[in-house]
Amino acid sequence: MNDAPAPSETPAGSAPPPLFRERLLPGPGAWVAAFGLGVIVAVTVLPLAPLVAPGAGVLVAAAVVVTLVATAPVVEVTEDELRAGPARVPVSMLGGVEPIFSAEEMRTALGPELDARAYVCLRSWARTGLKVGLRDPLDPTPYWLVSTRRPDELADALVQAGAAS
Repeated sequence: MNDAPAPSETPAGSAPPPLFRERLLPGPGAWVAAFGLGVIVAVTVLPLAPLVAPGAGVLVAAAVVVTLVATAPVVEVTEDELRAGPARVPVSMLGGVEPIFSAEEMRTALGPELDARAYVCLRSWARTGLKVGLRDPLDPTPYWLVSTRRPDELADALVQAGAAS
C-alpha cells in the first residue's frame, strides 16, 4: 500500500499555491537609474580616492537595487484572501471586481473618483490596476485600489476564489 499523496494533493502543512501572485518590481528605467546613480557616485569619489571610487559606485548601485526589490509590494490571491502589500482581506468580504486597463482610467480612479477612505496599494510604474469593493459593514474602507500589470488575471483569480464579479 502506498501512503504517498497523489500528485494533485497538497502535502500536509504546506499552503496551496496562490491563484495569482505578482511582485510589483520597477520597470527598466529604475534599474538604469540605479546603475546611473552608482556611476555618479564613482565619478564623484574618483578625484578623492581613485581606488575606492569603483567600489563605492558598485555599493551604491547595489544598495538601490536591494531597496527597490525589498520595498516592492506583493499582490497575491489565495483561496482565502487577497493580499496587497502589507494589507490582507478575506475573499469572503470582497464585493465587485473592476479591472482598470489603461493609465488614463487609473489616473481618474486615483484622482477625481478616489474616496479618501479607500485602501490604495499603488506603484507608479504599474499603470493599470484593479478596484475591488468591500462588503464588511464594520470596515469604513469602501474599496481597495491595487496596482497590477495584469488586471485581467488578478480579477479572474479573485472571481475564482469567490469574490463577487
